Amino acid sequence: MTASTILVHRHTLSSRIAITVALLLLAAIPTMPFWASSGQIRLIIELSCLIAIAQMWNLLAGYGGMVSVGQQAFIGAGGYSLFVLSVYAGLNPFWSVPLAMILPALLAAPSYLLLRKLDGPYFAIGTWVLAEVFRLVTGNLQVVNAGSGMTLRAMGQFTAHQREIGLTILCALLLLITVGGTFLMLRSRLGLAMTAMRDDPVSAASQGVNVGRMRFGIYVVAAMGTGLAGAIYYMAQLRISPSSGFDPYWSSICIFIVMVGGIGRLEGPIVGALLYFTATRLFGHYGASYMIVLGLLTLLIALFSPGGLWGLFGKLRDWPWFPVGHRLEYRQRGDA
Repeated sequence: MTASTILVHRHTLSSRIAITVALLLLAAIPTMPFWASSGQIRLIIELSCLIAIAQMWNLLAGYGGMVSVGQQAFIGAGGYSLFVLSVYAGLNPFWSVPLAMILPALLAAPSYLLLRKLDGPYFAIGTWVLAEVFRLVTGNLQVVNAGSGMTLRAMGQFTAHQREIGLTILCALLLLITVGGTFLMLRSRLGLAMTAMRDDPVSAASQGVNVGRMRFGIYVVAAMGTGLAGAIYYMAQLRISPSSGFDPYWSSICIFIVMVGGIGRLEGPIVGALLYFTATRLFGHYGASYMIVLGLLTLLIALFSPGGLWGLFGKLRDWPWFPVGHRLEYRQRGDA
């Protein structure tokens, strides 16, 4: 006689390798000021911010079902928070970075209450309108130099090497919080409810998931993560203005990265960010024609592979990097 045994796995060989590599890379980023050039460090800072912002947009649209074209509102809010805390409150810029998440959260809560009745394209347009309102208000506030923007002169107290050490540590923490935090959240009971809401909000609500409260929480968390990335990015730039901090191009980047990489999967934004970052470095000098190609690529992916490049890869090889579900393995064994 034979009997079957069911084994439950949460990881695969590919995920163990991917997580190990990811942790080693995170540990290596803070060491870059001791062996990498300043140019390479700037590239890693930009890539880290792109991955974090895209991961937050993926959380918002891929799991919350809220397609936003106004995430630049929270990038600008996080960046300006850092500058105001450093310039006017006299706080250490590096210690001001975590505090820069407060303003995006305070803006996100009432914003969601205004947008929650909207759905689909109306929600997307509403987020863009709010982002434009934030940009116009900031551009008329003399306390932040209005349209002229602000310069982070407080960073002058640190040497270039000290700034690089602080920024690389912040980048490693940013990725750990946005990517690692999302991974842990999706593997919890909360993540199960989020996945159910993503697949069918009506069915999830019938099973006891408070869809409205869940979406509110996702919207605020995504705003905080986006604001944190904005603060780190503009700390590296040493300057921010309404036209740059609240630039709609940020949302275009998010949409391209997540749609091409794969929406609703943790791996998607990472793959999409790497593709966008590489393409920008190789073909960015082509200007408008380069942007047209990126737009056409997004359209083709949306039409023929809605799961993005990662979804296409998943059909060929079942090698997940960050699995959030359970895998069942059936084994047959003989009984004496």
